[in-house]
Amino acid sequence: MKEKKNKFKHQYFHTLSDVMEYARLPKPQHPLVTVLNGIDKPLVGTVPSKSHVLSFYKIVYKPQAGGSMQYGQTKFDFQEGGMFFASPQQLISSLKDQPESERDMPEPKLLPPQIILLIDPDYLAGYPLAKKISKYHFFSYSVRESLHLSVKEKELVLSLFRNIEEELSSRIDTSSQDVVISQIELLLTYAQRFYNRQFLTRKPVHHTLVDRLNSILNEYFDQPDLAEKGLPTVSLLADALHMTPNYLSDLLKSLTGSSTQQYIHDRIIHLAKDKLLTTNKTISEISYELGFEHSQSFSKLFKKKTSQRPSEYRLGFN
Repeated sequence: MKEKKNKFKHQYFHTLSDVMEYARLPKPQHPLVTVLNGIDKPLVGTVPSKSHVLSFYKIVYKPQAGGSMQYGQTKFDFQEGGMFFASPQQLISSLKDQPESERDMPEPKLLPPQIILLIDPDYLAGYPLAKKISKYHFFSYSVRESLHLSVKEKELVLSLFRNIEEELSSRIDTSSQDVVISQIELLLTYAQRFYNRQFLTRKPVHHTLVDRLNSILNEYFDQPDLAEKGLPTVSLLADALHMTPNYLSDLLKSLTGSSTQQYIHDRIIHLAKDKLLTTNKTISEISYELGFEHSQSFSKLFKKKTSQRPSEYRLGFN
């Protein structure tokens, strides 16, 4: 049977020149890194008409990012501006995909005010940032988990974008790459700092998330067929809370000191202790009831968390 062609096939942009040519924007300032500054000077161009994939990092600052933005089911009202991050090979969804046959190139138009920094991974090669950049989890957050900035944070972020733009536009010498990469790393460090601030300043709202997380775990462990379903996963909880796994873990860490995986393990140990002390079930029976495929895995986790084997813990209270 002939395979049906996907008329909404994603667009792929392999180089900065590819995307700049498609968008009808000026050539990149450097083959591997460029800044599109539509705040200081209006930009005229086109945008992809369907979901697309970039082969490079994308960092965006938009001066009007609040109001309609959501984190999970909760709306926030920061209006000062926001930042979005995308990593190479990450699918960037379009608001309305168009079939290939209907995707005639639209005429260039005035683009929304924003600053976009595009970085090819090859530009970072040989620098510590090439390995360190994967530790910035916000590159895998969704759009609704964007970073909302205060007025002072916005000014600082804008100055760093402009420093990079100035360096790329006015001087290319043996120190240029060192300077640009140091500015990029500083921008990412501040972004991490501001995300931590965002988690902290919204603790009262986010604490409801912990209650919801506990409810989801309670319902999960109350299922009669838990032995067949297995242990709850980070992805399962993140989906239930309408968040990306990394965002949920980072948010939980700021609230409780534990990542999502650690939180799940702590919940399992709490339930295991209760079963060990209030029932006569064997270690194997308890482990299967909690979703473990092998009782050895349960015993290993229990000892790691409590410094005792399950049998030792039970004997200690008898």
